[in-house]
Amino acid sequence: MPTDQKSAAATDETPTTPSARAASTETGPADPATATDRDTTTEADAAAETPVVNAWRGLATDDDADRTAAESPDAKAVIRLKENSRSLLTSLLRPHRKAIVTLVLLLILQAAADMAGPYLVMLGIDSGIPPLVKHHDGRIMLAIAVAFAVSIVVSYFSKRGFLNLSGRTGQAVLFELRKRVFNHFQTLSIGFHERYTSGRVISRLTSDMESISDLIDGGIEDLVLSAISVVSVASILLVLDWKLALVTLISFPFLIWLSRWFQQASAKAYRRTRETVALVIVQFVESMGGIRAVQTFRREPRNQEIFESVNADYKAANTRAFQLIAIFSPMIKVIGNVTVAVVLTYGGYLALHHQTQVGVLAAFLLYLRRFFDPMQDLSMFYNSLQSASAALEKLAGVLDEKPAVPEPTAPRALAASTGEIAFDKAAFAYRADRPVLPALDLTIPAGQTLALVGATGAGKSTIAKLVARFYDPTDGVVRLDGVDLRDLSDDDLRRAVVMVAQENFLFSGTIADNIRFGKPDATDEQVRAAAHAIGADTFIEALPDGYDTDVRKRGGRLSAGQRQLVAFARAFLADPAVLILDEATSSLDIPSERLVQRALRTILKSRTAIVIAHRLSTVEIADRVLVLDGGKIVEDGTPDDLIHDGGRYADLHQQWEESLV
Repeated sequence: MPTDQKSAAATDETPTTPSARAASTETGPADPATATDRDTTTEADAAAETPVVNAWRGLATDDDADRTAAESPDAKAVIRLKENSRSLLTSLLRPHRKAIVTLVLLLILQAAADMAGPYLVMLGIDSGIPPLVKHHDGRIMLAIAVAFAVSIVVSYFSKRGFLNLSGRTGQAVLFELRKRVFNHFQTLSIGFHERYTSGRVISRLTSDMESISDLIDGGIEDLVLSAISVVSVASILLVLDWKLALVTLISFPFLIWLSRWFQQASAKAYRRTRETVALVIVQFVESMGGIRAVQTFRREPRNQEIFESVNADYKAANTRAFQLIAIFSPMIKVIGNVTVAVVLTYGGYLALHHQTQVGVLAAFLLYLRRFFDPMQDLSMFYNSLQSASAALEKLAGVLDEKPAVPEPTAPRALAASTGEIAFDKAAFAYRADRPVLPALDLTIPAGQTLALVGATGAGKSTIAKLVARFYDPTDGVVRLDGVDLRDLSDDDLRRAVVMVAQENFLFSGTIADNIRFGKPDATDEQVRAAAHAIGADTFIEALPDGYDTDVRKRGGRLSAGQRQLVAFARAFLADPAVLILDEATSSLDIPSERLVQRALRTILKSRTAIVIAHRLSTVEIADRVLVLDGGKIVEDGTPDDLIHDGGRYADLHQQWEESLV
C-alpha cells in the first residue's frame, strides 16, 4: 500500500494493534493469551503502547485469524492436523462399512464390464473375422456381439446401483459431519467465538461442506475407477504382450515424478484457497451485518478496498491451483501420446515380422488409452480431492478445538440453587502480563442484589463473566452454593445463572418465541405473565399481531428499548437463582427505564442479582454496592451508607444528580 494510503487508512481505523482491537470490541477478549477487553485497557492506552506501523484492515485480513489452535503453521501441527482429518474421515465412514464394501464391488463389476471391450475387439479381429471372411461363418462374431451386449448391460446396472447407493451414503456422511460441526461450535466457549468470527463459522458450514460434497458426488467414483483401471490395465498389458508392456514401462518414472510433484504443490495451493475464501466470506458477512454503521460513517469505499484485497487473494489462490492443473494435465497427455506412438511403431514392427497379432496390437493400444485417460482424469479429481482435503482439515481443526471452559467429567448435582456466590482468591487475566482481578475475595449472600460500580477497566464485566462461567479463573475458585462452578454441569449452571447484557440477541420469529427462548415448554399464559411482570405487555399488545408479531432479523422490527424489555421478560420466565444485568438498562429511554425500574424490584425479589450499570438509578435499588478499581474492592456498603461516607461512590452519585439537572 502506498504511504499516503497508509496514512489515510490509519486515521480511518481506530484499532491499530491486537490490544487495541480487542479493547474496541463490546463482547470482550478472544482468549487469555492474546486479547484484552474493556476491563484491561482502553484504546488510547493500547495505542500509546505500540506505535502505528500499518493501518488495521479488519480481522478478515489477518493471516492467523482463520486458524484454530490445531491449525498452527509449524510442521508438527500440520502433520497432526492431517492425522486428525484422517481420523475424522475414518469415524464418519465407519458406520457405513457395508455400504462402502458394496460400492467397491459395484465399481469392480463396472470396471470389469468396461475392460471387456478391448479384449472382445481383439477376439473379433483375430478369431471372428477370419472365419467370417473365409467361410461366411458368423457364429463367433455373434457370440462376441452378445458378450458386448452383456458387458454393456452389466456396466449400466452396476453404475446405476453405485450412484443410488453412493448418493445415500454420501448424504448420510455429510449430514453427520454438519451435525458434529454445528454441535461442537455451540459447545465451544465464548472466548473462542469472540476470536473466531461468524464469517468463518459460515465458511466452515458452507464452502467447506460444499467442497467435500463435490468430492463425494463425483470424485470418489473417478478415484476408484481410475485406480482399478490403472491396476487392471497394467496387468492385462503384461498378459497380452510382455514386450510391448516393457516399452510402456519406460513412461512410468515420468508419470510417478509428475504425479508426486502435483500432489505436493496442489495440496498447498488448495489449502490456501480454503483460507482465502474464508476471508472473503468474513469480510462480506461483517460488512453486511454492520451495514448501518458502514453507511452512517461512509465506509463503503474503505470496505470495498478491503474486500477487493481479500478477493484478489482468493483469485490468486485459485489461479495458482488452475496453473498447476494446466501443467499436470497436458503433460500426462503428452506422455500418453508419446507412449502410444512408440508402442504403435514397435508393435507394427512386431506384427510385420509375425511376432504378434494385429488384434493383440489393436487391443493393446485400446487398453493403453484406457491407462492414460484415467491418469489425465486424476488431474481433475485432484482438483476436488485437494480442495476437499483442505476443507476437511479446517473442519478437523474446529472439531479438535477444546472448550476453554470444559464440561466436568463427573459433575456435582445442583438441586434447588439458593444463589449464594463466593469468590475465593479468584484471579483472572486476559493476558498473563496484565491481571484484571489480582485475587478477589467476595461473598454474595443468597437473595442479595449487588451493584458493581467503577471506571471502565475496573473488572466489573469480568466478575460477571466469571459468575456466568464464560471464563474460568486463572487462579482461585468461584462457587455457587458452595460448589465450584467447574464442577457443575452446563445444564445446571445455565438454569441457575442468566445474564442480560446491553445488547441482547433476538432470533427471527415471534415475540412469544423469543420470550420462551430459555424455557421452550412455557405456556402462552406463562409468557404473557412474564411480559406483564416486566412491563412489556403494553407495547406487545399494541402491535398488529401481539405476541405473534414477527420481530424479523435480530429484532429489527422493535426499538432498542423494546428489545431489551423482551430480553428482561425472557430472563424473568427462565426464573434463575442468579440474575446478572450487565448495562442492561443503558439502551432504554427514560419512560422505558422508569417502567423497567418498577419491574426490576419484582424481578430481583428472592433471587441473587449482580447489577452493572453506569446509570445510578439502576444501582439505587441494590442492597449493596461495590466500587472497584483495578480489580480490587475499594468501597463496600449500601447505597445510602456510601453516599453518607463521601467517598468515590458519593462523588459518582453527585455527578449523576448534576447530569439530571
